[in-house]
Amino acid sequence: MEAPEFPGTAVPDRSLTYESMGLRLHALEWGSIDSPPLVLCHGMWDHARSFATVAPFLSRCYRVIALDGRGHGDSQWADAYNWMACVSDIIHLIRSLESPIFLIGHSMGGGQATDAARAVPDRVKKLVNIDGFGPPPMPAGTPSIPVRFSEFLDFRRRITKHPTWRPYRSLDELAERRHAQNPRLSLEWLRYFSYHGGRLSDEGWIWKSDPQMAQGMGPWVPEWIAPSYRTLRMPVLAITGSEPDTWGPLPESILAERLSNIPQLERCTIKGAGHFVHIEKPADTAQVILDFLGSA
Repeated sequence: MEAPEFPGTAVPDRSLTYESMGLRLHALEWGSIDSPPLVLCHGMWDHARSFATVAPFLSRCYRVIALDGRGHGDSQWADAYNWMACVSDIIHLIRSLESPIFLIGHSMGGGQATDAARAVPDRVKKLVNIDGFGPPPMPAGTPSIPVRFSEFLDFRRRITKHPTWRPYRSLDELAERRHAQNPRLSLEWLRYFSYHGGRLSDEGWIWKSDPQMAQGMGPWVPEWIAPSYRTLRMPVLAITGSEPDTWGPLPESILAERLSNIPQLERCTIKGAGHFVHIEKPADTAQVILDFLGSA
């Protein structure tokens, strides 16, 4: 089947693979290999091509490297998933590059990029977090961490009996399934996204991502987020959309309190966009990022 096209996307100039903790990980590149490196980290259930409309703008100035996180896209599946393993994957990519980098993450990738920047501050010049500031506080009555961890392990045991996704009859059905989760994204975009994030099996179209991640990466509490921001040593740009969406943005009272812990902070709201600002408004998002990265 011929790959679907979507206006504004660009075919990657290169791909690369590298190893992290025994896994083979995959990334796509746009722009000159001699330009300053800019690493992009996607959110849960996404993949490197979720940046395919914003990358052409960024690649005019930077060597854009978009990672397929472990268990996503064309990267290898893992035996298990935890937050710090994903953070380590980003760190290994950063350390494989010759010079310090600029780092951008969206959603889950924004949180993981932030933790990677905290771990190797000498290797990250500036950080951009796109709506990756965690969920709101847990509601009253949430089970304790030991109980949630037990449920997490029970899920892992069950998923071994169903190690892959159920197939869909067509690429359009796969795209429509994702549209149910993210109704602000067009079916035309999601057809492009699903083609690169899925594969055609003998039974039909299935996602490439590992279903084991459906239970997340282990129990934790959102109250851990804000204090961690205090150790960030580089300038940080926090981007959110103006429109309520499935996964964000957080209520301003919660978001402002968390972001107040970042020592060097700039904020920007992209008008007319929801959680996926870089997909809904790629030109506007890219311009904000370029202005930030180019500023003193």
